[in-house]
Amino acid sequence: MRLPGSDIIVECLIEQGAEVVFGYPGGAVLNIYDSLYKYSDKIKHILTSHEQHAGHAADGYARASGKTGVVIATSGPGATNLVTALATANMDSVPVVAITGNVPLSLLGLDSFQEVDITGITMPITKHNFLVRDVADLAGTIRKAFKIANSGRKGAVLIDVPKDITAAECDFAPIVPFDTCCKPAVSADLSMAIDLINSSKRPYIYAGGGVISSGAEAELARFAEVVNAPLSCSLMGLGCYDRKCTRYIGMLGMHGTKAAAETFKNCDLFIALGTRFSDRVTGNTVSFIGDSDTRKILHIDIDEAEHSKNVRAYANVHGDIKQILAALNEAVAPKLDNDWLNSATAIYNSGKVTQIGTESLPVTPMELIEKLDELTEGRAVITTEVGQNQMWAAMYYHSRETRTFITSGGLGTMGFGLGAAIGARFANSDKPVINIAGDGSFGMNLGELVTLAQYKIPVIQLVLNNSVLGMVRQWQRLFYGGRFSQTTLDRPLDYTKLADAFGIKSFTIEKTEDIEPVLKSALELGTKEPVIIECKIDRNINILPMVPPGGDITVPMTAIDN
Repeated sequence: MRLPGSDIIVECLIEQGAEVVFGYPGGAVLNIYDSLYKYSDKIKHILTSHEQHAGHAADGYARASGKTGVVIATSGPGATNLVTALATANMDSVPVVAITGNVPLSLLGLDSFQEVDITGITMPITKHNFLVRDVADLAGTIRKAFKIANSGRKGAVLIDVPKDITAAECDFAPIVPFDTCCKPAVSADLSMAIDLINSSKRPYIYAGGGVISSGAEAELARFAEVVNAPLSCSLMGLGCYDRKCTRYIGMLGMHGTKAAAETFKNCDLFIALGTRFSDRVTGNTVSFIGDSDTRKILHIDIDEAEHSKNVRAYANVHGDIKQILAALNEAVAPKLDNDWLNSATAIYNSGKVTQIGTESLPVTPMELIEKLDELTEGRAVITTEVGQNQMWAAMYYHSRETRTFITSGGLGTMGFGLGAAIGARFANSDKPVINIAGDGSFGMNLGELVTLAQYKIPVIQLVLNNSVLGMVRQWQRLFYGGRFSQTTLDRPLDYTKLADAFGIKSFTIEKTEDIEPVLKSALELGTKEPVIIECKIDRNINILPMVPPGGDITVPMTAIDN
């Protein structure tokens, strides 16, 4: 059949399994939006208040569903507003396809109205991008974009389509989409990995976001049993392993647990699965690598470029985590001695870091999030902003299921969470969706409350309000002599009136006694409509433990002098 380019775009999106797209219209994408109108019974479009948050919504949808997120924006500022969202998704290996409009081919390169070289701008922050110059190439380009976004290490792909290409006609025939589940058999040599695991007495498993991307959660659980080892997750890996399982000993790194630090210090084999050794995890890389005679590092990852990039491993295995773990589960000799595991879990269960001075406070974020975890049994979809709120959520909310802890790890994007929560809601209709934010991050995306209100999206927006930029302030306290430059907000924002302006129900938590009744009411309402909760907390509560940047992760700080 012969179709205009705009119809071909929508047909290809439907063909590739897109159920919902997020975006914001403009002149260069008018033809695409006209086609979306015609196909509205087959594909849903969600209009956000800003293109950046449309990109975050597509990202959140992808993380929560395992499918490819799709975002559409117009040329010029519409396209450039996607830059942060695309960088966020790509840094965290999330499959997102962005479609931007551009001026007609004859006006490209002339500094035309709302023209920008978006492929040039996004080349360093996307896995791949395309500029379509012939309508005959349009369908093939879209199909290739979805395949690239979902192959190997997943990522963000941008397709820039000039307006005249969306108007031109071309023959179109649907095809069966690329099957991301069809993966080649394991080709890597596993003999060294098997020998290392079999010979180790004190193995320690570190699971990253690659486990989730590969769908290897069941294989990981089995591997942990076979190896009989304690296990930690990276920030991006949270949810890939039941955090209430006795093998789990908390996060490792800058804000890791004492148990994770001690276990890393004493392990003889560190098995890193689907992770890239971020500086926030390794701290000082020399001390992290240590002596290979006492601690060897085995790195298994689908991206060969990550092998020995940040940390030189004793052995690297390149390939898909799911398949490699399945093969290892069959080949590795089960370990039966429980002494090593018991020693690690005993440290983890021995107690939490207590922050001196918090006992007399009316309410703390730690007790708030612990109660949220208890009431939801760790099975809600949690999105976060970035900063102290993110770390409190990561530490005290014990996600029990995969794809339920959604946060910006690599780029650390403040303002990510509410858009991501909107996307996650369209991926998960049967779980509460809660965005945990600080008041600083919330100030960057509160305009998206209108999106919640317009579509009556049942998302709970929880704001931990300490009237400061908490994480930056904590660093200023520790490393800048307590000179709090531009981190004291004290904004005159009335959250109740803000919620009323959008017709959204709101609650306030000011003391411990408020926590349970407010959360119960919000969770009940939050399955039907949007809700805002403001929790007023003290600005001097810190994130602990903490390892200074570039420090030894086995020697965390457990107290900060306020």
